[in-house]
Amino acid sequence: MKKIGFSLPVLAAAILLSCSKDPIDIAVPETDSTPVEADDSAGGNIVTDKDDDNVANSTFDRTVKVTFSGSKATVTGTTEDFTVSVDGAGVTITNNGDEVVIYELTGSSSDGYFKLYSTRKQEILLNGLSLTNKNGAAINNQSHKRTFVVIKGTNALADGVSYTSTPSDEDEKAAFFSEGQLVFSGDGTLTVNATGKAGITSDDYVRFMDAPTVKVTSSAGHGVRGKEAIIVSDGIIDVEVSGTGKKGFSSDTLVYFGGGVTTIRTTGSAGDVDGELTGVAGIKADLRFEIEDGVLDITSTGTGAKGISGDNVAYFKGGTVTVNVTGVNYGSSSSGGGWGGPGGRPGQGSGSSSDNSVASKGIKFDGNLYISGGRITVKSAKHEALEAKGVIEVTGGEVYAYSSDDAINAGGDFTIDGGAVYAQSTGNDGLDANGNLYIKDGIVFAVGSGGAELAIDANSEAQKKLYLTGGTVIAVGGLESGASLSQACWSAGTVKANTDYALLDKGGNTIGAFRTPSGGSQTLILSAPSLESALYGVSVEGGESCLEGQYWVRATVSGGKGCTLSTYSGGQGGGGGRPGW
Repeated sequence: MKKIGFSLPVLAAAILLSCSKDPIDIAVPETDSTPVEADDSAGGNIVTDKDDDNVANSTFDRTVKVTFSGSKATVTGTTEDFTVSVDGAGVTITNNGDEVVIYELTGSSSDGYFKLYSTRKQEILLNGLSLTNKNGAAINNQSHKRTFVVIKGTNALADGVSYTSTPSDEDEKAAFFSEGQLVFSGDGTLTVNATGKAGITSDDYVRFMDAPTVKVTSSAGHGVRGKEAIIVSDGIIDVEVSGTGKKGFSSDTLVYFGGGVTTIRTTGSAGDVDGELTGVAGIKADLRFEIEDGVLDITSTGTGAKGISGDNVAYFKGGTVTVNVTGVNYGSSSSGGGWGGPGGRPGQGSGSSSDNSVASKGIKFDGNLYISGGRITVKSAKHEALEAKGVIEVTGGEVYAYSSDDAINAGGDFTIDGGAVYAQSTGNDGLDANGNLYIKDGIVFAVGSGGAELAIDANSEAQKKLYLTGGTVIAVGGLESGASLSQACWSAGTVKANTDYALLDKGGNTIGAFRTPSGGSQTLILSAPSLESALYGVSVEGGESCLEGQYWVRATVSGGKGCTLSTYSGGQGGGGGRPGW
């Protein structure tokens, strides 16, 4: 029995989630026209100050209580500085003074609303409220100032199918709408059921803090939309959307996760929205997506859907992300040989070569993608699992990608310099770069579909190469022809399906252990700095599994039979050989 000596501390760190990392001075690029580099000094800032967004740090002058009771409502606690209008169970309040007010909403009505005008920040306290507006938003906050939404007890909001009473000079975009910031906190539950427009919308930003449960269902609009940002610092957020072309989270700028548990499900299809073909997404972040902590789980089942989509840059720094896209592509691609052409080259099934097609992808960004921590699991049934049109850089964390197309595809250079990456395709390449592909460090486990589809593929047609200089590499299928292999690579013969292997150094110590996928007939390529021999059919005990149970660190292995290792130089392979154990 031999002890695994390979250390990968980032895997353990990725699993341990700390609480409530709050974004301060988060940089956002000023334009989405070009990919940005991994430099947080680029672009402007969205400042979400922890102290200002913490309701406990605000002092309030007065509480105004609004009680709904069937077809009626009552308002108490106002002074001459307030204008109050009550129409049945519809309440409109204007704060004409300078007081900072708590508006406590309680009771129940199936045909009412609360509307607020104010030039001051305020708190809306939801305290056992059940409110439905048949003709528009249940809560319509026309204040442009920060609004704390404190949730106590069990609360429910719902809008109507049509918004018939919105003034021509005002917005009313959701069952819970606000012109200014919405900062959610408290220990209660809020359920929002939207059938006319979005669930929760701010024309500024939406933030979730310590530690409410917010459940949003929307059949017509987005689940949660923050024009300037959506920030999840804490809480339990559950969103389900079913509308055509709608998103679970949508922001023109930033979507950020620093804690909490967020679950998003989309079931709608891509389609025509206001004269434009629009896809579905669990998250759409136009300028920047970032996760440092928390749990994010996205399932998209509709046609032409994406799990996470962005027009620019993404940073995965920590937390746990799970994305599962099961729907088929929408429409058809009119150039480059249809969906999912070989190697994901431009015009080969890119999903953007015609006006009547939207590809279903797991995670897709038009700019650069940087992964330095956390755990990412992404599966896509019909197109790429993980794609960036710019560069992809992996320096830490754990990535598991499974797809029928390229598992991971970079439009530019693709660099792995740490962490652990598993990429399996059942119909194309495992790892694919349209630029150069650099493997410098970390664990790389890639599985191609066979034939012309490789485990690891760089764009040799454009004079690009795979450069392998370090790390532990397991490749089921070939490497790009003409690869530069500074670190020795070995062919271990035909892969034995669903079998546990161990990599050994010169002293017989185990470098790592892995399990091959089901299906064989492909060449198994191995590389590691101190690789001397390999065993198959071993028993693995203890240790820590990563990459969805495909790789182990710090485990014990026993038994097994020796593999014969032959030198491998890429493409069709090379000669020479070395007996295995």
